[in-house]
Amino acid sequence: MEHLTKRGLPTLSKIRGIILDIDGTLVDSNDAHARAWVEAFAEHGIDVSFEQVRRLIGMGGDKLLPKVAGISEDTPIGKAISGRRGEIFKTRYLPHIKAFPRTRELLLRMHNDGLKLVVASSAKEDELKPLLEIIGATDLIEEKTSSDDAENSKPDPDIVKAALDGADFSADEAVMLGDTPYDIEAATRAGVKVIAFRSGGWDDAQLAGAMAIYDGPADLLAHYDESPQDSHSRPATGARFSGC
Repeated sequence: MEHLTKRGLPTLSKIRGIILDIDGTLVDSNDAHARAWVEAFAEHGIDVSFEQVRRLIGMGGDKLLPKVAGISEDTPIGKAISGRRGEIFKTRYLPHIKAFPRTRELLLRMHNDGLKLVVASSAKEDELKPLLEIIGATDLIEEKTSSDDAENSKPDPDIVKAALDGADFSADEAVMLGDTPYDIEAATRAGVKVIAFRSGGWDDAQLAGAMAIYDGPADLLAHYDESPQDSHSRPATGARFSGC
């Protein structure tokens, strides 16, 4: 595919793949993850606020634990809190998680356009599979990379690089969909450009560095033929474009 530069957008040429974040990007799960962390900390006698944790969702536990409580994930208490967080999320919250509207339709459109869909998520592998089932996208995803496949979580680029290693396209042949500043930093450090969604709870200033910002999957799908995906792209009314 050939893509045109519009309003300062970098030229995107030969795009062959889309790297997908999941939480907050395709499923409405960021608040649930934050609550699960708060409850897990509380069970171990550590009082942290929802707001403290919420702004760090998008990082993996290896980053969040030290930032919130000064605890390393590989210590006994770090492992206990992280493990309990996973149990709480899967039992109390996962059954109620929903995909954002029109998520499957967006992924199907990209798939039908010949783009390879690859997941790069900070979620644990045992959480990632049910999230993909919620989206109804297991038949569309060709490769998936979780925090279990990377030494360091976002905003380090390890997960994005691992996703690229498992795909048959290079960084300059990919675009990442993400919802947090950590997605943008990780992708940028891996040499991948980002289309960001506001659906994860961050505003446009916090998502600076993305090449375009949409409200979520439905917004991008509604303006798909006007987006940086399309060879005749022009600025979408639902997006803010950055001249990064």
